[in-house]
Amino acid sequence: MAGSVAIVGAGPGDPELITLKALRRIEEADVILYDRLVNEQLLGYAKPAARLIYCGKSPGHHSIPQERTQQLLVQYALEGHKVVRLKGGDPYVFGRGAEEALAVAEAGIPYEVIPGITSAVGAAASVGIPLTHRGVAASFAIVTGSRCHDHEQPVRWDQLARNVDTIVVYMGVSQLGHIREQLLLHGKDAKTPVALVENGTTSRERTITGTLDHIDKLAAAMKITNPALIIIGEVVKVRERLLSLQHTLNAQII
Repeated sequence: MAGSVAIVGAGPGDPELITLKALRRIEEADVILYDRLVNEQLLGYAKPAARLIYCGKSPGHHSIPQERTQQLLVQYALEGHKVVRLKGGDPYVFGRGAEEALAVAEAGIPYEVIPGITSAVGAAASVGIPLTHRGVAASFAIVTGSRCHDHEQPVRWDQLARNVDTIVVYMGVSQLGHIREQLLLHGKDAKTPVALVENGTTSRERTITGTLDHIDKLAAAMKITNPALIIIGEVVKVRERLLSLQHTLNAQII
């Protein structure tokens, strides 16, 4: 008898941000295939007999090829196991969750997708940056920096620069100079505020802010590394206002 597969979003890093439904699937699982950005505290909820398989990917290195990960999902489910594919953020936002869902579905295996808080939303909120804000930003777009030099499917920086209020870039720190250059080339104001959020929602969270004209140099000086999120737009100024108000409140309490 075939088992089942749950493709589960673990959220942006803070283990408390996982959903109750996702947590139940972890507790029930016979096999868990988990990614690099999954907080390993979540694996503590697995039953003692559960098999844990690391499938992490980092820039330039995949511990297990994507095709092999999909084969394992199918293999363990066909053996009758309850399988969880545990992914950082949301499975369907730069998580290759749809590729895995297709592989499982094509094998005739029952599956479900359990959403998670994607990093763009979670990390931005954690540091006080709204992706939309009345009178400031009515739209946002999420893009991946890993496609910066993909000539077959190039990022449309021209459209993003002109038509989107807030731009959020995943996996873009190593391409920050190129991103800056392209946005300026297509008309983005050099003084547009930018925030870099490193290890968002975790105890190692760090945020630096600047403007588009020099953000790549600032990131290099501060040694920002992945995982980090790039947030470009006037909404970054909302964080500054919130910090100022918090400082005033703290001074009044003292």
